Amino acid sequence: MSHYGQPTSHLTRYELRLDGFVSVHAPYQGVELLTKAFRFSGSKLEINYESSAAGDIRIEMQDEQGVAIPGFSAGDCIPLFGNEISREVKWSSEANLDSLAGKIVRIRVVMKDADLYSFRFR
Repeated sequence: MSHYGQPTSHLTRYELRLDGFVSVHAPYQGVELLTKAFRFSGSKLEINYESSAAGDIRIEMQDEQGVAIPGFSAGDCIPLFGNEISREVKWSSEANLDSLAGKIVRIRVVMKDADLYSFRFR
């Protein structure tokens, strides 16, 4: 409320999401994000995200050439929706990221009406 009661009185409220200052935003029409090739260590991929009830995020693990790795395609990914600071990405094939650790991979993120703040391997 600005200028409430008197022209010199100001009251402004800002809200900052915990661990979410900058994001990749996807409108309802959807977008895709593709990372550069990299190596990782760990056995779990966690993301910090939020979506509307109609939106979701799906993660695809690709090889160095950009081809989806069997069991890790966006179609195999269990859709992530809601608002989580740290949520593990899982695939319906129950594929384990241990098999990809140390190899060169890329991540393809398919998003609709959502924000992705960060991802990390553990």
